[in-house]
Formats: sequence, C-alpha cells, structure tokens
Amino acid sequence: MSLAYEAKAPIGWADRFFIGGQWVAPSSAAMIDVIDSATEELYFRVAEAQAADIARAVAAARAAFDEGPWPRLTPVERAGYLRAVGAELRLRGEDIGQVWPRESGVLHTYAAYAGSGADATFKRYAAMARTFPFEEPVKPTAGGEFGLIVREAAGVVGAIVPWNAPMGLISNKVAPALLAGCTVVLKLSPEAPGEGYLLAEAAAAAGLPAGVLNVVTADREVSELLVRDPRVDKITFTGSTAAGRRIASLCGERVARCTLELGGKSAAVILDDMDLVTAARSLSRAECVLSGQVCSSLTRIVVTRRRHDELVEALAGMFSQVRVGNPFDPQSQMGPLATSRQRDRVESYIARGIADGATLATGGSRPKSLVRGWYVEPTVFGNVDSRSVIAQEEIFGPVLSVLPAEDEQDAIRIANDTIYGLNASVFTNDVDRAREVARQLRSGTVGHNAVRNDFGIAFGGFKQSGIGREGGREGLLPFLETKTVILEGRPTGYEDTVL
Repeated sequence: MSLAYEAKAPIGWADRFFIGGQWVAPSSAAMIDVIDSATEELYFRVAEAQAADIARAVAAARAAFDEGPWPRLTPVERAGYLRAVGAELRLRGEDIGQVWPRESGVLHTYAAYAGSGADATFKRYAAMARTFPFEEPVKPTAGGEFGLIVREAAGVVGAIVPWNAPMGLISNKVAPALLAGCTVVLKLSPEAPGEGYLLAEAAAAAGLPAGVLNVVTADREVSELLVRDPRVDKITFTGSTAAGRRIASLCGERVARCTLELGGKSAAVILDDMDLVTAARSLSRAECVLSGQVCSSLTRIVVTRRRHDELVEALAGMFSQVRVGNPFDPQSQMGPLATSRQRDRVESYIARGIADGATLATGGSRPKSLVRGWYVEPTVFGNVDSRSVIAQEEIFGPVLSVLPAEDEQDAIRIANDTIYGLNASVFTNDVDRAREVARQLRSGTVGHNAVRNDFGIAFGGFKQSGIGREGGREGLLPFLETKTVILEGRPTGYEDTVL
C-alpha cells in the first residue's frame, strides 16, 4: 500500500459550512462519513446540511446579490478575484491530488493536475472579461436612436455537482457564474465533498466578498430544497439523467433557469479504413483514467460485422492487461470505483449482459488479488444487441460493449439509437469522412479517433443528455440574462459608434 495513505485528510473546517464569507456551525450534529474507495476505511467526516443550513446559505447569496458589491463591479474587477481564486487552487494542487483518488478512485497521476486545471479554468474566464460583449450596441428597428443589448447576471445560482470529478465540474460552474456577476450556493456531493471545501478555502484566501460563494454538503432530499427555493434564480446541475428530470420539473414549476449536464451512452463509430489495434488502444486507455466513471465515456463501440471479432479481440487483449490497483501506485493503470453502491451497480449490469446473451470477452469479476477496495475488472462484451440493456443504459464503470453493424449507415443509425447524446467519436484515417459522419451524429461533442471533450470550447448534450453548455463562451451565456435598452440619444462612450 502506498505511503500516501498515511497522510491525514487535508480538509479544514469539515465540521462547518462556508456561508456569508465565514465558516459557520451547522444547525445539527449530523455528519457524513467519507470513505476511502481503495481501502474501504473512513477518510474524514463532513457536516451534513439540513433545511436550515440550505436556507441560510441561500439568504447569504441573495443578500450578496441584492445588496452587495459583486454584481455592481465591472467584469474586469470581478476577473481579478477569479485570478486570485485560481492561484489559490493551484497552491492547493497537492491537497486536491490527495483527495480526489480517495473519494472517487481516479489515478493520482491524473489527479495531480486538478489544481492547475482549475486555475486554468478560472483564468480562462477571467480573460473573457475584456473580450466578451457584456454590452453591445445595436440599431433599433422600432423607434429610438440607439439600442443596446446588455447581458447581466442571472442572479443567485444553485450549483450542484456529482462525485466523479468534483473540481473540474465545480470550476466550470463557479468561474463563469462569478464572472457574470452571479452569487453562488455550491452544493457538494456527500460521497466527495473534499474538493469543494478546498475551493471555499481558496475563495476565503482570495478575499472574495462575503456571500458571493457559499458551500454546503447535503444529501438528495435536502438538496431538493435548494432547487425549490424561490430566492434561487438558476440551477446548474451535473449528474444522472433521472435526477436531471426531477430538477427540470421543479425548475419548470417556478420558471427557474436551469443548465443540466446529464448522463451519456456515447458511441465510437469505427469506419472500415481504421486500424483496429490503434482504435482499441485509444478506447481502452480513455476508459481507465476514472475507472469508466465518466458520463462522456465511449462505451458503445459500433463496427461493421465483418470486423467485429477482430475489434473485440483487440479490446479484450488490451483490457486484460490493465493493471488495476491502488490509485497512488504509479504502476496502476486503473483504480477502484467510488463506492460500494457503484460497484454493485456495475456488477449488476455485467450480470445482465451475460444473461441477455452478449459475449463476455474479458473481465466481469472483481480482481482476485485485491480483497479490499471497490475494484472491478475492465470488462469487454461482444455481439451486443443495440436494444439490450447494456447497450442502452449508462453503466458508469469500465464496461465496453461492441455492437455489430451491417454497414456505415447502419453504424450511424445504431450510434444515434439512444435517449442520450452527450459524446461520440469517429475513428477513421480520412478527416473529411470524420467530419461528414460527425455531422450525422446527434451528440453534443464528436471527436476524431479519441475522446476529445473540450471545456475550453463547449461541453453538453443533445436529447436527454442535458440542456445548455458548459465551458468557453457558451458556458458563460447561461449565467446571463439579455436585456434590450432603447435610447433616444447616444450615451457616453458611443458617440462615434456606427450602427
């Protein structure tokens, strides 16, 4: 076992919440146990928010928006705080790199870069302060001399994040919300709250004004109070499609804004000119980073029937050689799943795949050498029916399904035959064919020869994979409301503007 496991949890103030710029005592003694996914031992404990704590956090965010300076600062002034928060997160990179593997099972070699990645996200949004058109002149068409399109803060934001990749998802919600001038109540997952506490520490160290960012941890029932609260103008949520449907219905009752980044069952379409060993290597490596616990994983692999067996053999050969083990061991290529419940879920899908007649090519069990920790073997199924459960439902684990197609058009049909549309990829040596097929796939992102999600551009889904986008300019827009202003004269600063 790695010596890294001797370290104590680098979480300060875990028995409190960050509300109104202060670390405040919770309303009850209720606590949540955070369990180390590799050892099944208690890692640390965190306060569990009750209804009174959610209400207090919302009140602080509401006051900071309605009465505080934050939305009245210029975007450039707010950008200075974003840079400071990002710098503080970079300083906490080692702590983030310790927490994420224990909470979620990600490899430490990957987690070590989470702090610098969060810093980069905050800095990208800070840079938009000078380039994004928060105020844009337009020519009126129905009277008046001068028009403005003004993009203003949406208001108080409830940000709800899952357990699989907390810091990256937090950064792509909080950074654009803050740049827009919103105030935020960040609700952390009970399975993985540590990185959110480190963000709160960073915000405090950066001098973020009181109430602009408030951080609590709550379970599902209490979290719903955040969605229902009429003082919250917008919800941004990442998680399961089932939970997203519930949130969307609650927001719809009061016409609250919402951005939803939900589940996926993403397809890799393998064209006939692609080298199958190269494709198998790309797919298997991507699946190992977070043990398949990624909504955009390419787990539905569609290939023409005549090449099906060759691809299954290549994937099984590579997956069977993956070194599963302690995420802090630099020799490990895949860590554990996040929770016992999550492993049970993955194992139930593996059993269903076998029962439904798919061919188990490799994996399917727990690694015999790992008696503790929520590990599962990387698993490959072949001859998977496109309408079967393992082909249609999100497994959220290292399970790949290879689906045979009659030809290229049938492969595209199969790829689109799902309620999801989050991610996809086209594997071919012909870039023009990749572009042509990409345009036919109903998916928010389509990569070429790899998983290619890019939060610097935009990320989000078609169909039941979500509403709205995160990352880049598209990720800023959902935190803004558009206001039209029509004037009878030209305001200061626009005297020479040509409409």
